[in-house]
Amino acid sequence: MNRRARGTRTVLVALAAATLLAACAQGAAPSAPGAAPAPSAASPLPATAPTPQGLILTADFGGDTVTFVDPERGAVASVAVGRAPYALAVGADGRAWVATAEGVAVVDTRTRVRVARIPYRTATGPVADGEYRGGGMGIALSPDGARAYVGVNVPGTTGVLEVLDTASREVTAVVPVGRRPFDVDVSRDGAEVYVTGHDSFDVTVVAAGPLSTRRIEVAPYGTEGGLGSWLKPHYAAVRPSDGKLLLPFEGERLAVVDPRTGRTAVEPMTADTHQHGVALTSDGRLLVVGTGAVRPGDGRGPSLTVRSPDGTERLVPLEGPHEDVAGSRDGRTAYVTGGYTRDGHWNGITVVDLDTGTARRLPAGTRPLGIAVL
Repeated sequence: MNRRARGTRTVLVALAAATLLAACAQGAAPSAPGAAPAPSAASPLPATAPTPQGLILTADFGGDTVTFVDPERGAVASVAVGRAPYALAVGADGRAWVATAEGVAVVDTRTRVRVARIPYRTATGPVADGEYRGGGMGIALSPDGARAYVGVNVPGTTGVLEVLDTASREVTAVVPVGRRPFDVDVSRDGAEVYVTGHDSFDVTVVAAGPLSTRRIEVAPYGTEGGLGSWLKPHYAAVRPSDGKLLLPFEGERLAVVDPRTGRTAVEPMTADTHQHGVALTSDGRLLVVGTGAVRPGDGRGPSLTVRSPDGTERLVPLEGPHEDVAGSRDGRTAYVTGGYTRDGHWNGITVVDLDTGTARRLPAGTRPLGIAVL
């Protein structure tokens, strides 16, 4: 019996007593004093120069900006977007849609200008920082780019999915979903939207047309401990081959959810570490960010899991906690953000060569969370 099955009740009671919402503690400590120094930042881009191809874009949760990052040299430009940006999605037209505490910011990535900020229709309380702040969390675009879907956290209660018309830049609908919508994903045909509710142990399936909803519980360890549990879903990826959702837990279990039937199959994983961000490479490999043990001695350190479609895994050690990940278009490189929603975040990204397993760190904004490849 593993550590989580063996001691869940005792640990969860202690955690709940220690931190009212201990899933991922609010606020984060500075980077460890012993961390390796970051390399020098790249020269900034001239304001009038067009954005080069192949840059990375990060949502700077601690800096109220998005940062453009040269994957070889580091940060080259930043744009102010609003308080505590969490995640972003970039359309084929070059516009980035950024979920902040104040609304959804729209950035023209070609000119590096914020062209709009769309307020939420839902009241989320005072604009604030920290993981539990109200406002946007996960965000995704429909395949045709006509709609943006943003999961909005409403502190103290269930969240909502706000639907934005990208042409008019207006909120057109509000749909109730689970608590703290960490991630939002869209099916390949655009017919369904999947909202991962961290604190409600679920994925809400939203039909894109009628906006009707179905709740699927995703809790391979059970739901004991409620808000005090560490063993909750964080991020999901939609598998292109069959449309199933892939949600990793603790480097031990991969929940494979069929959104059509609501059934969940569980496959073993090997990293033995608390896990957050996920992405799929162009050749079908699953990338999973391991943040490290949530308690000293209870699991291994930070890592990036590279999981092949046949279930075999390779682990790349990471220096310090990370949060989210994106893959290069050729499937050979992973970019992992160092922002992290708990203790130990740092201001940069790690670039991982997926062929060799080598990793190097680059400066990139302030506590970057969300990431996309331009």
